[in-house]
Amino acid sequence: MGKPDTSHLPYESSFVPEILTEDHRIKFACHPGVSCFNACCKQADVMLAPYDVIRLKHKLGISSEEFLKNYTVPWEMDSDGIIGVKLRTTEDKACLLMDDSGCTVYEDRPAACRYYPFGLMGVKHTEAKTDEQNYFRIEEDHCKGHQEESFLPETKEITLREYRQSQGVEEFDKHNLDWIRLMLKKKSAGPSVGTPSVESLQVLFMATYDIDRFRRFVTSPNFKKVYALEQETYDEIENDDIALLKFGYRFLKQVLFGEKTIDLIEDEVKKRSEERKEIWDLRHKLEMEQAQLNDPRYDPEVMGDEVMRDDMLKEMEQAKQAVQDKDKE
Repeated sequence: MGKPDTSHLPYESSFVPEILTEDHRIKFACHPGVSCFNACCKQADVMLAPYDVIRLKHKLGISSEEFLKNYTVPWEMDSDGIIGVKLRTTEDKACLLMDDSGCTVYEDRPAACRYYPFGLMGVKHTEAKTDEQNYFRIEEDHCKGHQEESFLPETKEITLREYRQSQGVEEFDKHNLDWIRLMLKKKSAGPSVGTPSVESLQVLFMATYDIDRFRRFVTSPNFKKVYALEQETYDEIENDDIALLKFGYRFLKQVLFGEKTIDLIEDEVKKRSEERKEIWDLRHKLEMEQAQLNDPRYDPEVMGDEVMRDDMLKEMEQAKQAVQDKDKE
């Protein structure tokens, strides 16, 4: 078996650099009687996976857009500019979703909170064709759950598999597995895939985190013109966030890696490519004209020709309006 790639692990002082399996045995306690109870929530640094956002937005009764705006902050996941989100905190680093009594969304708390003080990581061995799920341990000074004095009489040693079951994290892992694999594939593909375009990164973020905006995107007339999807698929994703998330992973394989996961309507694709070419030609013209305007050789004070500049400005405005009109189509 090849050496596992663990370069994506956050090897800071709180993360123990060892790979654990489900059979690893632990003894840990977290209950109101522990001196550190809720301390982790007051020093929160919680990365959210796509299914976390779905659970939390439903719990709070708001859209994904509202949740992302009010309860999260973005962070760059890799050097190519892939953006993830973390829970927003107060200036004192406390989670916004807790009050004096503790977590206000406990039944729908994120996977990272359920796993704590452990974490899930996808590992792809250099010689393996598929990935495997392993775990790592987190040790932070404020957490006293590992200490014997924190144990209740009924506290016993259990496996990580049993711990996962007790925390209800299996459902989260099931719905986030395709996302983990997508990120692993992006990382392992490296230069062969190249740096994603700005448009691809925006679609990636929308399809994984801003699920309500993604629904509007895939049910729009323009999307339906290009992608050949059965009405049954549209009916399924119209009101089901989980079905939409699964479709998003399928769509992203095509966007990021060129896999043909969704049939295209070829005539419409050709038509739209021609339209986009027209837009890019217009933008190129704008850029060139802007460069000319910034060139001192075209300065009216130098040339004494104000009419020429007025004509160029007029043409630029017309070209700019044409680009905006095309973008709206």
